[in-house]
Amino acid sequence: MLEVKQVSKLYGNDRGVHNIDFSMQRGEIVGFLGPNGAGKTTTMRMITGYLNPTHGGIWVDGHSMADNPKKARRKIGYLPETPPLYPEMTVQSYLRFIANLRDVPAREQKLRVGEAIDKLGLQGREKQIIRSLSKGYKQRLGLAQAILHQPDLLILDEPTSGLDPKQIIEIRQLIHELGENHTVLLSTHILPEINAICNRVLIINQGRVVLDERPEHLGRTMGETFEVSLEVKGPRERILTELRSLPSVGQVKEVDAPEAGKAAPPALAIESLEFPESAKSTDVTDEAADAPAVVLSSAAAAPFESVKLLVTAADRAEDIREAVFFRLASAGLPILAMKRESLSLEDIFLKLTTDEPADTSSIDQEEGDTDA
Repeated sequence: MLEVKQVSKLYGNDRGVHNIDFSMQRGEIVGFLGPNGAGKTTTMRMITGYLNPTHGGIWVDGHSMADNPKKARRKIGYLPETPPLYPEMTVQSYLRFIANLRDVPAREQKLRVGEAIDKLGLQGREKQIIRSLSKGYKQRLGLAQAILHQPDLLILDEPTSGLDPKQIIEIRQLIHELGENHTVLLSTHILPEINAICNRVLIINQGRVVLDERPEHLGRTMGETFEVSLEVKGPRERILTELRSLPSVGQVKEVDAPEAGKAAPPALAIESLEFPESAKSTDVTDEAADAPAVVLSSAAAAPFESVKLLVTAADRAEDIREAVFFRLASAGLPILAMKRESLSLEDIFLKLTTDEPADTSSIDQEEGDTDA
C-alpha cells in the first residue's frame, strides 16, 4: 500500500530526514514514534505530497508521488495535528465542501457525508457551527474529512493531542474501527496509544529509522534476556535448589527477601492440652472445669508462605516458563503466579532516542556535492 524508498529531505545545509526506508501492507495500523524534531512531520508531509523529497521516492498503491501525484493523493486521507477546519461553516456544509475538493461525484456526496457523520458520531450536529464544537468533536470532524473520499491510506498526526481522557478513549476506538477498512500511519507521543491500537511500531530518531518491529517482538529485537517473575509456595531453600538445578536457568534472585540478620518470629502452635488441678475443685464453674489449659510451643513449623523470585534464562532468548513449571510441579511446589518480564515501550523508546547521534558529516558532504 505504501512504499517509502531511501527518502531524504534537506533544508539548506540542515537535514530533515535521511534515507527513510519502510513499507506498509494493506490493513496495517503502524505507530510512528520519535522525539520532537526527529522528522516525523516532515516524513508525513512528504508521503501526503505537501513536501517533495530531496532524494528517494514514495509510492502509494503503486502510484508514484513524483510522477502521478494526483492519483497518489486520491488514495490518501490526512489529518494534521491541527485539523483543517473552517470555523464559520457548519459541520454539514464543511463536509460537502471537502467532498467537492476531493472530486466525490455529486450523486454520491449526500451518501458519503451521511456515512462519515454516522461513523464519526456527529449525528445531531450537522447544523452546528464548527467554532462552537468541543475539541473532541473537532477531532472527529477532522477524521470525517480524512475518510470522506474513502481513501486506502490514512495519515494521522497526533489525533488525540489535547483531548481529555474520555475523548482520547473515544478517538482511539474510532481509529481502531477505521483500521478495519484502511491502512493507518499514526503519529503520536502517547506511547500507551501504540500498544492499544497499533500492530507495528516505527521509531525515528534524528531523521533516521531506528526501529521497525511488531510490538510483541520488541524485546527480542533489543536483545532482551528472557526473565520470569514467580511466586511459589513452599520452603524457600527447596524452591531455590529446584530452580537452580535447571540447566536452562541462569540466575535466580529473590524479590523482597528478608533482611540479613533478621530472623522471622517463631510460629506458635498448640503442643498439648492439659486439664488443670482447679478442674477438680468445687469452687470453679462447670465451664472453667471443662476448659483445658493450652500449652504453646514455638517448635512446631508454621504453614509455608510464598516466595517471590526473578528467574533469568541461561540462554538469553530461551523461553524457560515450561521447564520451570514442570520442575516445580513435579516437586510439589505450587506456582501462585508467573509472569514474563519485558522491556516496556517507554524503555525501548528512551534507549533508542537518547543515544549519541551518528556521524553523518561525510554523507552530508557527499550529498552536498551531488546537489551542486
